[in-house]
Amino acid sequence: MSQKQLKEAFISNLNGTSLLEVSLGLPLAPLCLLCRGLLLILYYLHNGKPLSSRKYSLLLDFVVLVSPLLFSCTVLSPIIFFLPSIITAICAGIFSKIYSQRKHDTRAPFRQIVKDFQKAYLDSEYIPAITAFRVYVNVLTSISILAVDFPQFPRRYAKAETYGTGVMDLGVGAFIFGNALVSPEVRQKSYVTQPKFSHLAKQVFSIWPLIFLGVGRLLSVKSIEYHEHTSEYGVHWNFFFTLAFVRLAASLLLAIIPKNYSWIVAMNLAVLYQLILNITSLKTFVLHGSNGKDTRVGFFNANREGLLSLFGYLAIYMASVQVGLYLMKCRNSVKDWMEAVCFLMLTILVLFVLLHLSQAHADPVSRRMANLSYCIWVVAHCLTLFVFFVVTDLMLVFTKLLVKGSNVPSCWSVGKPHNTSKKDAKEAVPIGRESELSHACLISAVNKNQLLFFLLANVMTGIVNIMIDTIHSKAAFTLCILHLYMFFNCLIMYTLHAKNIVLKFW
Repeated sequence: MSQKQLKEAFISNLNGTSLLEVSLGLPLAPLCLLCRGLLLILYYLHNGKPLSSRKYSLLLDFVVLVSPLLFSCTVLSPIIFFLPSIITAICAGIFSKIYSQRKHDTRAPFRQIVKDFQKAYLDSEYIPAITAFRVYVNVLTSISILAVDFPQFPRRYAKAETYGTGVMDLGVGAFIFGNALVSPEVRQKSYVTQPKFSHLAKQVFSIWPLIFLGVGRLLSVKSIEYHEHTSEYGVHWNFFFTLAFVRLAASLLLAIIPKNYSWIVAMNLAVLYQLILNITSLKTFVLHGSNGKDTRVGFFNANREGLLSLFGYLAIYMASVQVGLYLMKCRNSVKDWMEAVCFLMLTILVLFVLLHLSQAHADPVSRRMANLSYCIWVVAHCLTLFVFFVVTDLMLVFTKLLVKGSNVPSCWSVGKPHNTSKKDAKEAVPIGRESELSHACLISAVNKNQLLFFLLANVMTGIVNIMIDTIHSKAAFTLCILHLYMFFNCLIMYTLHAKNIVLKFW
């Protein structure tokens, strides 16, 4: 077999892992974020000033926010079930040290701290958990797309061939989910004032970079004969095209249907698509082509997975728009967000019940078809991850109340309600954004140039695969390559952030 065929075989015909293993891996990223925040607060407690060195901030962020995730999906994957407990114990130790060493003159009774915490004012315009969710989906995707080509990356984490729940299967849906959370319909930018179809025309124009990147990836992959997993999207299709067409279709639907009904559209779309898969020959066509022998003759046959999975991804997007609208409701206090967390946890429980019923009576999870079970699985896990990030932020808010004057970038700043009108409040700079701009922070850096970060990761992945025989690499060499690859990507984003450069031209 040629090197290309070997690499294609290495990432093909896989079955994923268990739902439990994917679920237990979700707290890792929020726990890393919590650990970083507690370390910064402890540093402030000991030195009386925040960590101001950009060099050490980058090093701390990379070592605490990125490196543990890289280890968890390679050499530490055999103990993935214990990693959340280990990091939780580390966080508990740091918090205990902060609590015991806080200044005596600023100490307040624990009961009073809890009361202040519940009444703490949080900026309703800025939700750090959304930023953290989207950045970490990007970071985890960037790690996975290169790590999957190395033998140290467990095959069960890679994308399943037909049915199964691989970690990378979740990553694709999470990318769609994260994009919908900040869609114009959710943020309401120019959505209310402009005619709906004028807004749609603007959306058509805004997706051209994704089309351009999709075409660029297609031409580059074909020209250098880069290894491909054909059954993932098809012969010519790729994820950039999926993201572009899903955004366009969602904008068209939301121009016709009130956005508050987007969850109904999502539910009907996913259920109807599943019914068509089950009662017609569409499922056989997706899996085996029009002749039943996996033909790729003709555009529709060649790209059947990418084209037909659009229905499932569109359902995920529409459901995520509804989630985004719920999150954007004005919540000014910790108590409000605790109530929101309880509601989201109840929603997650309902979704897991529906997932069990769907897998038992409809079809197992299949990213290849983006069927009903896949849609429910993605939304349930994305909501779970988001809740973990919200809880992390609330825990950091509580810790900051113990150490007056401490601050954590990309986290809520504690403030007091302003006696301003609604109009003035909207025009004011939200609490938390000033600190985001004034602190060196990897989360903020990647958030500023997310599409560039994802594109850079794809280009670097291609370069590494061309230069290195990845499938025969040893563990130490693999870890060095992956760390260098991620550090280089993060350094570029960090440098652009330091110079306040946003490379967006559309």
